[in-house]
Amino acid sequence: MLSPTLYDALIIGAGPAGLSVATGLARQLHTAAVFSSSVFRNAKVKHMHNVLGWDHRSPTDFRAKARADLLARYSTVQFYDEVEIESVSRQSDGRFEARDVRGDVWRGKKLVLAMGVKDIFPDIEGYEDCWGETIHHCLFCDGYEKRGAPSAGVLATDVLETNQRAMHVNRMARRLVDKVTIYTNGNNEQASTFREAIAALDGFKVDPRPFMKLEKKREMDGNEPKIIIHFKDGTCAEEAFLAHGPRYVLNGPFAQQLSLETVETGELKVSPMFNETSMPGVFAVGDCATPMKAVTPAIAMGTGTAAAIVMQLQEEKQV
Repeated sequence: MLSPTLYDALIIGAGPAGLSVATGLARQLHTAAVFSSSVFRNAKVKHMHNVLGWDHRSPTDFRAKARADLLARYSTVQFYDEVEIESVSRQSDGRFEARDVRGDVWRGKKLVLAMGVKDIFPDIEGYEDCWGETIHHCLFCDGYEKRGAPSAGVLATDVLETNQRAMHVNRMARRLVDKVTIYTNGNNEQASTFREAIAALDGFKVDPRPFMKLEKKREMDGNEPKIIIHFKDGTCAEEAFLAHGPRYVLNGPFAQQLSLETVETGELKVSPMFNETSMPGVFAVGDCATPMKAVTPAIAMGTGTAAAIVMQLQEEKQV
């Protein structure tokens, strides 16, 4: 079924980035349809940090509050929940269509991709259970609450497989704990590289032993849970947390459907400040368009994109 409304913008994704775009458009009385699959990358995280006014509070509550504010104060934004958009296309008139899995179709003058990314967890037993609670991909977002612990680990694989990236995270972890172990999960060559990198540094060591499984250890006293690393040699190690960045892919098939350009790390290529993709009229914000995958960059990107869309829409109306 084709929606009778031609929206000023179709926004795929209702995380901080998509909500930020919708808010900016609403402030100028532009219409937007916001589609949410209700699947969020930080679903397992209980608290968010580094967000002014919302430190150590629930990301679920944050999204709910942002949405409630939009609905209470503005009338030009429509939410479509539990809607899974399966295809997008640009029509001959320059407008965009989004079609969901049930065959329903919406049309818009602009298209905003805010669908985020999907993490591809390594094939390690217990990893997914520990993710978001004792495995942290961002030490700005998590880790501070475990400051002062005797030790933590950094799994130097996947996103952290390069020496430069891993050493950056190693140093961040060392600020929080007394000792950091760099784990390479069986990669002896990489272990040798890290031994050279930390030779003159205090508080670091390298452990190349391959993992067998990871286990989340809950504390009976209510303190932050720890992670137990079980090695294939039958031994184990306990850490306050394990820092690791898994590989990730863009959610949805939209980049391929629109033949959008991507960057080396896999995100959509966008213009500075306004975040327009390689296809005019298509914008990308949040995790799908930046390696800085956190709430505050997503909000900032959304604000800039809303400004660009408003400018384009109002210029086009004068033609």
